[in-house]
Amino acid sequence: MGIFGRKNETTDATATAVNPDLAALTGTYTLDPTHTTIGFVARHAMVTNVKGGFGDFTGTLTLDGSDPSNSTAEIDVAMDSVDTGNADRDGHLKNADFFKTDEFPKMTFRSTKAEALGGDDYRITGDLTILGTTRPLSIDLEFNGSAKDPFGNERVGFEGTASILRSEWGLTWNAALETGGVLVSDKIKLVFDISAIKNA
Repeated sequence: MGIFGRKNETTDATATAVNPDLAALTGTYTLDPTHTTIGFVARHAMVTNVKGGFGDFTGTLTLDGSDPSNSTAEIDVAMDSVDTGNADRDGHLKNADFFKTDEFPKMTFRSTKAEALGGDDYRITGDLTILGTTRPLSIDLEFNGSAKDPFGNERVGFEGTASILRSEWGLTWNAALETGGVLVSDKIKLVFDISAIKNA
């Protein structure tokens, strides 16, 4: 059974984790940026993966425990906060070849549909806007549980992934390799590890 169909309490020294009843889960949550990751993975030179993420973002989740299809999500990401662990590469991503952060400072996601897939699995679909282009995106999420932290915050956690073709959002820069292929893959994997705090 899924998270809405069972209640299984566990206790440790720092938090009490509970698979919540419907009523307990319902509410509006704010993303905790210090415990949330919004990242990406791109294939580089056809042989290895480059991982990166964004350090500056805001977001809210509104969860409807009685009808998960009414749940919503919205996220705003500051594109100049991109971090791949290499300053030169980050600078290239911010310039006109890629994110054009001076002209398009934000990437946004606004949900339009939510689905319970069974068990702890969910799918949220919405509009992803990059470089002023808006296209649909579906994100598959797994519910990781709920907990009350030592500071009294009610938290929920989700992790999930999605894949996009960056060219569909106008991110087309590339360089050909002498051995064939291109420097940067068109397909990008998006990675989400979310911790959100229930609003009072």
